[in-house]
Amino acid sequence: MTVLDEIIAGVVEDLADRRAAHSFDEVAAAAEAVAPPLPVLPSLRADGLSVIAEVKRSSPSKGALATIEDPAALARAYEAGGAAAISVLTEQRRFGGSLDDLRAVRAATSTPLLRKDFIVDSYQLLEARAAGADLVLLIVAALDDAELARLLAETGALGMTALVETHTVAEVQRALAVGAELIGVNNRDLKTLEVDLSHFEQMVSAIGDEAVKVAESGILSAQDAARMRNAGADVILVGELLVRHGDPRAAVAALRSLA
Repeated sequence: MTVLDEIIAGVVEDLADRRAAHSFDEVAAAAEAVAPPLPVLPSLRADGLSVIAEVKRSSPSKGALATIEDPAALARAYEAGGAAAISVLTEQRRFGGSLDDLRAVRAATSTPLLRKDFIVDSYQLLEARAAGADLVLLIVAALDDAELARLLAETGALGMTALVETHTVAEVQRALAVGAELIGVNNRDLKTLEVDLSHFEQMVSAIGDEAVKVAESGILSAQDAARMRNAGADVILVGELLVRHGDPRAAVAALRSLA
């Protein structure tokens, strides 16, 4: 069993507990009651390098990264620094996140929010919308073609945007085939947890100009960010660098200044 398989197994167990506490209809009603999702693609398509700044306490590869006692305060710093969107980890077992973090950040900022989790079920999309998410992550490696197409369509029906994450050229082709408009290349292999920035460089041409291109993982310095930008990234998703930085507002602003 790979690391990704183990994470998803835990996600499915935790999802079952939440479904037992709150019915599908109950969560669907909550999703309908919140304000409409914010658009994000226009800003991600703008000139310059866009930053999706992440609220991230820990990871399977690095362990604890930051305590983040006040995710709302961190999100406000990201917003002030010019983040185009804020990613909030909601997976608890490996990343120390929760939907409460997402709700707290939503209450504190008007920046578009990404629910960063391992989405395998429609219920999770409704949870994301009910908590105020404007984007969700769909990982191609975790879904078959039918699941990917269905969840992408359901994301759109809820007014949200899907960041479709890929790890191989074949997965990029699968993402394009279902009409993904925002495609991420994860420099971290979720089966081995190894990171290689050349991964994005080797795969970006497969995306072409058909979708907004996002470089994910392993961006630990301005030099790394510039490398991804020079390779063709429209957007970078950054977590560890920002949560470990003493001034997250300035850190985001510095990344935004890269052209």
